Amino acid sequence: MEETTEKEYGNGNGNGVTKRDISPAPVASVIDGMDAQYYKVDDAPATKKIKLNDTESPTVDARDKGIARIKPEFLIPKPGKSTILAPPDDDDAEAGGTKRKKERGQNKNRRFAKAREVLKFCESLKDGEGTCKFGNDCKFEHDVAKYISSKPADLDGTCPVFDAIGFCPSGLKCRWLHSHYIVEAGKLLVDEDKKVKSGREINRIDRDTQNTLQKKKFPVPKSDQILPYLDALKEHDTKEQNTFNSEVKTEEDEQKEKKDLAATYIEPPFLPSEKRPLNLHHAKILSPLTTVGNLPFRRLCRWFGADVTYSEMALALPLLQGSKSEWALPRSHTSEIPRFGVQIAAPKIWQAVKATEVLASACETQISGIQDFNLNCGCPIDLIYRSGAGSALLDSASKLVRMLKGMNYVSGEVPVTAKIRMGTRDNHPNAKKLVTRLVNEGDVAAITLHGRSRQQRYTRVADWNYISETAEIVRDMYEAKDENNKEQRERRKVWFIGNGDCYSWRDWWDGVEKYNVDSVMIARGALIKPWIFEEIDAKQYLDKSATERLDMIRKFAHFGLEHWGSDEYGINNCRRFLCEFLSFSCRYVPVGILEVMPPKIQDRPPMWRGRNELETLLGSGDYKDWIKISEMFLGPVHESFDFKPKHKSNAYDAEG
Repeated sequence: MEETTEKEYGNGNGNGVTKRDISPAPVASVIDGMDAQYYKVDDAPATKKIKLNDTESPTVDARDKGIARIKPEFLIPKPGKSTILAPPDDDDAEAGGTKRKKERGQNKNRRFAKAREVLKFCESLKDGEGTCKFGNDCKFEHDVAKYISSKPADLDGTCPVFDAIGFCPSGLKCRWLHSHYIVEAGKLLVDEDKKVKSGREINRIDRDTQNTLQKKKFPVPKSDQILPYLDALKEHDTKEQNTFNSEVKTEEDEQKEKKDLAATYIEPPFLPSEKRPLNLHHAKILSPLTTVGNLPFRRLCRWFGADVTYSEMALALPLLQGSKSEWALPRSHTSEIPRFGVQIAAPKIWQAVKATEVLASACETQISGIQDFNLNCGCPIDLIYRSGAGSALLDSASKLVRMLKGMNYVSGEVPVTAKIRMGTRDNHPNAKKLVTRLVNEGDVAAITLHGRSRQQRYTRVADWNYISETAEIVRDMYEAKDENNKEQRERRKVWFIGNGDCYSWRDWWDGVEKYNVDSVMIARGALIKPWIFEEIDAKQYLDKSATERLDMIRKFAHFGLEHWGSDEYGINNCRRFLCEFLSFSCRYVPVGILEVMPPKIQDRPPMWRGRNELETLLGSGDYKDWIKISEMFLGPVHESFDFKPKHKSNAYDAEG
């Protein structure tokens, strides 16, 4: 819980794909007919590249703590009131909502109404062909002419989905039906050439697989084999912990006992050195993000140059139960291949292991549909933590080790990775000790460390010094491996990734050059400005014009229509997730109006206006403005649509 009509994706780092032209398409046609005064873009500046050197960079003293200083000519005075915008609650950026008591202005348990047709048309006939197996007993409409006449007037222009992939999966239900339907012939158009060449979504499961999962009949032979061993390993660890023995066992004795337990295997597991290689050296990585890290947003980030993307966090148990909504999360677009990972969270070892095996066998791992299985060990929200998943695993190291060992056994050639935090409590970080153990066990191909504790959530800056110290431990362990020991000699490097407060190209390069990590994973920085991946390549701040940013929103909307559909239901979904995206992107302060550089993710600006009215609109924190922006690309709001912003107490009600 993706992407493009476009071009060949790539990163220019030898991954077999070439970087394409990313020049923005004109948006003048989108704005035609809109309120010229409100959406004036004639004075929108061209993209500027602002390059900072050491002599130009202001001193730390020039920066007011926590405040993004704006050039005086762009400030909006508000006498008698604080002009500094309140910091938003970013718990949802990584893991959805939170249940803390002192939330201000959050809408809990949000519900979104589904679009309802005046006349419900039978799904079996939406492609204009086929027959309904229920015949006259079907409760839905079968008369095509009657259904089309009951629909609202089509939206202007060409169907973005048909234009992108050569056909429209929404069929007769499409809101741009006139652009790909011949009324006289009663036939939907198909561009076969474009259909063959266009990208597609993968990692889907069919109805039979879903039914098998729901009936608990999906075969998991590897899990059935490894789980008894993991239980025995737990008993062994418990016995060692509870038994007082004056005779201290050597490390050799410990390894021998574990090998005896491992001898119960029918077939040996893949060693990390035998799995598909994972190369994260200086890779530009988009973090797993809940809600806003959906497929269309990931496509957008790929378009801007992201090398690696991850699915939204999927819960293991709903995956095993065949939940349709949960299985939508591992779905990816071919533009994300071959560097796409699936993140899962689980409170129980058997859930994580079985979910990994199901994903490995049901998804297209053989064509590199999944790069790695990432275990979430850092989610801070109460719902996940109290269940024993996410960051709760940081306090159960032995359980975490067994979980990763089991996932590594059942994942076949696909490597296993982990994402952790510094610890659960501010004053008791345990990541160094945990990382040392994970590297020694040899079951993970990469570890990502978020430089905050669970208790911190997103308050205060990330501790990159701690990340650097942990990175040194991993590096030293790799360099100190015993070349005479076959197992250590064949052990691959464990990639170590830093995460936290990466908002600019300077933050990213500082991570890899000053803090010794192999790469930096980007989360909120990409939500606020997805072109951060371009900045990293260019090593420059890119002052995107308002028209370029509007074109970015257009791309997201079109990617969303491909993903959710171009019928009213799909448009409502796309509009909702576009508004979620705009709730982050509106926080971007153009570098051209900043008085002090570099920008920091934790800084909040005073009230400001843009260099033109469109730029001001794109910086609006009012959700009603987000809906106005969505109407540029998705048409007028349907009467069934409502949107409750996460940090507002009132909801939007469509005007009838």
